[in-house]
Amino acid sequence: MTVSGIGGVSSSMLQSILDMRSQLDDLQRQLGTGEKSDTYSGLGLDSGLTVSLNAQLAALGSYGDTINMASTRIGVASTALQQMASYGSDVKSATLSTPFDPDNTGQTTTQKIALADFGSFLGLLNTQVGNRYIFSGQATDQPSVDTMDHILNGNGAQAGLKQVIEERNEADLGSDGLGRLAISTPTTTSVTLAETPDGTASPFGLKLAGVSSNLSGATVTGPTGSPPAISVDLGSNPTEGQTITYQFTLPDGTTDSITLAAINGTPTSPNQFVIGATPDATAANLKTALTAALTTLGQTSLSAASAVAASNNFFDNPPQRVNGAPPSSSTALVNGTSSNTVIWYTGSDTAGSVRSTATAKIDQSITVSYGTQANEQGIRSVLQSIATAAAITYSPTDPNAAARNDALNQRLNTALSAPPGTQSIEGIETDLANAQSAMKAATTRQQQTKNTLTDLLQQVSTVPPEQVGAQILALQTSLQASLQTTAMLSQISLINYLPA
Repeated sequence: MTVSGIGGVSSSMLQSILDMRSQLDDLQRQLGTGEKSDTYSGLGLDSGLTVSLNAQLAALGSYGDTINMASTRIGVASTALQQMASYGSDVKSATLSTPFDPDNTGQTTTQKIALADFGSFLGLLNTQVGNRYIFSGQATDQPSVDTMDHILNGNGAQAGLKQVIEERNEADLGSDGLGRLAISTPTTTSVTLAETPDGTASPFGLKLAGVSSNLSGATVTGPTGSPPAISVDLGSNPTEGQTITYQFTLPDGTTDSITLAAINGTPTSPNQFVIGATPDATAANLKTALTAALTTLGQTSLSAASAVAASNNFFDNPPQRVNGAPPSSSTALVNGTSSNTVIWYTGSDTAGSVRSTATAKIDQSITVSYGTQANEQGIRSVLQSIATAAAITYSPTDPNAAARNDALNQRLNTALSAPPGTQSIEGIETDLANAQSAMKAATTRQQQTKNTLTDLLQQVSTVPPEQVGAQILALQTSLQASLQTTAMLSQISLINYLPA
């Protein structure tokens, strides 16, 4: 009789027990983590799909982080722009409703409001999000604008806005205060108003735009010639109440006029000339009245227009300065430099689209642009109007101060209304709002995609706890039976098979 050894059988059963123990450990891990495997190789044919799904979810997460970052920056920029627009509205309202009430410093309530708003406006332009100056274009590591004190009052040898306004005013008024115009009497019955040669050759002063007259017996010509001139020749005396109107173009591109009325007797208001006993006497009176009217125009509308033009010059890139001294005889503007003029904008300047200075890839094929610069037209136009109001002062004893204030306020009110065809702060806000809308739409799409991919990944890489629990129970039963069988076999020996 042959009896087989049990060593081989026991070894096989022991290996089977070890395998079941390993399976039990893996099932317990699955029950604890919910994951089929802790390695990609353990997923078998689904490993490639799992890698792809995880990569897509990681990309969506990255896009989400980018959207959150860009949304924060855009949100802060939009809030700042809204406040800037409100400052413009404050000053605009002040130019319409605030009375002319200069204090001992020469500033009216409007100027005080403008000064406070100007400082706050500059503070908004230097807004940071994290370590980025958001209104500096690509130069995110440096402030976008200089200080209020430097911009208004200068910095050492660098001229500020107030100095540029003063120099431009001198250049526009000319040496005699007539706006680079000259009045002459070629004959005893004629009066000629002409641009001076230095006025014709320069951007400064008043430019003759036209003339209209109903003076009976008068021959009126011009503006013609070089330099341009308007001539009035009185062949006979006019009738009381008849008028002549001179029209001018001012340095800021606006227009104004002087209307002189013929009267008998003593003038009761400005811009009247007395009808003399002869045309010669009337012509002399017309010249006197025209000289006085031009002087007043120079101290009112011309000075206001000059301040606006100077502000345009200062906030230009590069800034423009009156070339030469004294300014009253200058015939040209010249580029200012960082050594002689405060450069108000200190960020980067972009030749292309300002929005492209900050971009965010928010989806595989979608990139939004949301860059901003303090020197954009919409921001700059409001800023320089507020700065102009803040820089002007008036003498309480100046008889023309109120009229000059009115003329300046009219111009600032127009500038703060963002004329059609020009960029406004609201236009910049719209650009940023469009970027936010694109990001919001991308976020919605990505969340839907993320939910779908997550569901698929769970189906591939996770197992239901109920299924794992049933497998563990079955495996524990098999393992227990195997252990019992092995224990029984371990007690069998050859003696069991020998006869007693």
